[in-house]
Amino acid sequence: MPKHLERDLGLYTTITVSIGAMMGVLFVIPGLAAAKGGPSVILAFLLAGLLVMPAALSKAEMATAMPESGGTYLYIDRSMGPLMGTIAGLGAWFSLVFKSAFALVGLGAYFALALPLPAAELKLVSLGLGGVIILVNILGVKQSGHFQALLVSFALFVLVMFGAGGVIRVQPEQFQPFFSKGASGFLAATGFVFVSYAGVTKIASIAEEVEEPDRNLPLGILVSLGLMIPVYVIVTFVVVGVTPPEVLHSSLTPLADATGQMIGTGGKIGISIIAVLALVSMANAGVLSSSRFPLAMSRDQLAPESFRVISDKFRTPTRSILITGGLLLLLIAFVPVLELAKLASAFKILIFVFTNVALIAFRESDVEDYDPAFRSPGYPWVQAFGILGSLLMLTQMGWIPILGAAGIIAGGVVWYWGYGDARTDREGVTLNALRQSMRTSLFARMHETFSMEIGNVMVVCSEDTPEHATREILSMGGDIAQSWKGRVFATRFEPVPEQVSLPDAADRTTEADQHFEEQVKTLKATDGVPTEAHEIVCHDPGRAALHFARTRDVRLMLGTVDPGHWRPKLLGIDTDWFVREASCEIAFLVPQAASDGRANALDEIVILLPRAPYGPLKAFIADALARAHDAQIRFLTAMPSDASDDEVHTVKAFHDRLADHCDSVTTSNIICTDDVTNGLVDATGDADLAIVGKLARSRLRDLLFSNRTTDLVQALPCNVLLVRPQRPRQNKPLRRLIERYVF
Repeated sequence: MPKHLERDLGLYTTITVSIGAMMGVLFVIPGLAAAKGGPSVILAFLLAGLLVMPAALSKAEMATAMPESGGTYLYIDRSMGPLMGTIAGLGAWFSLVFKSAFALVGLGAYFALALPLPAAELKLVSLGLGGVIILVNILGVKQSGHFQALLVSFALFVLVMFGAGGVIRVQPEQFQPFFSKGASGFLAATGFVFVSYAGVTKIASIAEEVEEPDRNLPLGILVSLGLMIPVYVIVTFVVVGVTPPEVLHSSLTPLADATGQMIGTGGKIGISIIAVLALVSMANAGVLSSSRFPLAMSRDQLAPESFRVISDKFRTPTRSILITGGLLLLLIAFVPVLELAKLASAFKILIFVFTNVALIAFRESDVEDYDPAFRSPGYPWVQAFGILGSLLMLTQMGWIPILGAAGIIAGGVVWYWGYGDARTDREGVTLNALRQSMRTSLFARMHETFSMEIGNVMVVCSEDTPEHATREILSMGGDIAQSWKGRVFATRFEPVPEQVSLPDAADRTTEADQHFEEQVKTLKATDGVPTEAHEIVCHDPGRAALHFARTRDVRLMLGTVDPGHWRPKLLGIDTDWFVREASCEIAFLVPQAASDGRANALDEIVILLPRAPYGPLKAFIADALARAHDAQIRFLTAMPSDASDDEVHTVKAFHDRLADHCDSVTTSNIICTDDVTNGLVDATGDADLAIVGKLARSRLRDLLFSNRTTDLVQALPCNVLLVRPQRPRQNKPLRRLIERYVF
């Protein structure tokens, strides 16, 4: 039985863990941010805090629903699936370790003010403090939490005193002009300080160790954020108000410089000592929370199994802490951490976006076991504000941080495909939400297709169409038009050279024209269906056919093609051209046998359906033909051999919904195979007609890539009807891409 972590952290300790992860940045960042935005950096901290609030509310809700270790990783994994979970878990882990290393290296600037030491010895001090933090975290979360609470409480008290005492000392001229760097500078400063609040949601990473999680997790997150926003604003107000810009904008010790301006060298040294303690607290909070990411990922088979081991003696994830601490010490010793911290900052903003999206996914998917004790107010507008605001801030980070975030994402993808993919088959609830949304539009299309009362069918023939094929498609056209209560337009196109006058050619009636009209009149399949025969003389039969369809309110154009050509043709024109140009729905019959009366021998019709939500028109046509011939319909879909039960269930539900619309007897057939084409051919068996979807393809695509439709047409032993429903032209490739991924 797997071991769990002890719930040793109370509300007060939980709040101080969050504040500690945020507070240390305040000792370093105001000067650098003021260089970007001038005095408006004060409002930048306020705006950044407001933009972080939606993610804080989202995490507070999800933490009470899933009070387990992992935080950001856990929520994104469960909502968006293991791939996005891997990216979020590794990215958040790296970002937190970078931030902890940044804190331990950054304290050197303050340490040098209190106790001047050579640079090499300062690095040794940072490494030593890192070792102490690792040891404290191994000894137990309770000891680490108490250590954190003491450091944070004292440092927070000093910051409050600093702000209260400094407000009366500010110089109003220091704020003129307030937006000295313009709107762009203000937004740049906001994006820069955005990551100051990254620690507010780190409580969720240690949720498994928090007492009374339903109460303490949301309170810990919201109270810590509510405290730090005014602290950030007031302290920055004092720093900007008492420090000359030429000193502040290049300072890595802004609070020490401000204290020196107010009370002299003694105060400067005192605040430096507090800064060292605060930065140690920040590093400790980072190790405490970041070490839980490998633990959570290991439990989900996305990281080595050893990371989930809980120490019998200390009840802490020792190996996860050691790997996190080892990376921390390596960064301090060998890497320019300040630069890496900037690269990781953009990913933190993306994490806030993912967090808000995750909450929306949970809410919209109606997950049965998602039952949070706290619910985010203002849903979904608060989350939408957070997403848009975070993305706006991301644009202000510059290209280097954005490329850094892209690098973290690429690393997560490589790790997942190389390690995690073979070990997990979970799906995120976002897929369910997308499926539900797409099902809604699909079911609407189904209802529209099956409930349409009037729809005319145009049967297209040429001079070269064999008599048995003409009879076959006329029979099909009659069956379909009868279901739609529409008319059949039996058309025969006779192309003539450009130099021949169309009126002259139209005046001549041939024996073939008379025979075609006789066929239409005597066909039993069209009994009771209004039918018109049209012989059309034209220069361009393709354009003429499309014009006829538009002017006669044709819903479906039906023709027969020759499968012997490299690219099947109708009226001598590639069928792909009709698919691209026609404004109505199209069906092409590909006869595999030339036996007379084949259409009257329909016993079983197989509809080959992809995993994506297509098929209403195919099902409607199959149902119309089946009712006319007392035939049975079989829905057939091929899926990969490793398809999950959820994926199979989704396809089966799609089959069932189609079956509900059909009046004929239907069955469902789902096969799992890695050879889709041969699997579908074998599963089709002795069916009399196979109905397959048709897409338009370019010649180049046919040369470079295989065409499964063509392969099926050539391999299936029965007649094949290629069906292409009418679709909106906008965003088709994007929608198809999303549908193929989701389904």
